[in-house]
Amino acid sequence: MTTTVKPSELAGRAAPLRQDPHSTREEREKVLEVAIGREVRAFRRQKGITVADLAELTGLSIGMLSKIENGNTSPSLTTLQALSHALSVPLTAFFRGFEEHREAVHTPAGAGVETERAGTRAGHQYNLLGHIGSNASGVMVEPYLITLTLESDIFPTFQHGGIETIYMLEGALQYRHNDTLYALKPGDTLFFDADAPHGPEVLEKLPARYLSIIAYPQNV
Repeated sequence: MTTTVKPSELAGRAAPLRQDPHSTREEREKVLEVAIGREVRAFRRQKGITVADLAELTGLSIGMLSKIENGNTSPSLTTLQALSHALSVPLTAFFRGFEEHREAVHTPAGAGVETERAGTRAGHQYNLLGHIGSNASGVMVEPYLITLTLESDIFPTFQHGGIETIYMLEGALQYRHNDTLYALKPGDTLFFDADAPHGPEVLEKLPARYLSIIAYPQNV
């Protein structure tokens, strides 16, 4: 099934976005107590229980649990042990947010690592723009800058797990996804389930360049 989204429809769908891309976390969240509180709250919600339920399971007061979740107090090891038993998580899990290393990859223009992907043919240049290993989100993302030149060879379509986003930068081509061909020109975006056969099929204006961003679970 394919869907073409019109600008007017995008405007109408803007409201449901759940994250503010410009928001920042408060400086105090770097404090250990706040990091612990965030994890306790997250594990409690994952388990689908209320603060009152957790108070009953641990023997802690609702007021104390509220202070812990809000990062307003430093829980003892005995308290953390009670919470770990009640939430069925290792005690060390409460320190995950505080100790976790956050990565960023900066790739200057022209410095991407030229690489090969399964199915690559002569004349198709793939530049990997960055890579981050295991992360808390559980999602792997591979951003590529793909260049198709006059020497490019047409090849059978790709199929792989995950979701892919293509953003056209230069040139023009017709890109196949399953049984449909999409005409792509600079500024166009194609977002699709990568498990279906897909790939550039008709090269209309060369050289052609586009960003390809593939996201998939880490365990794939």
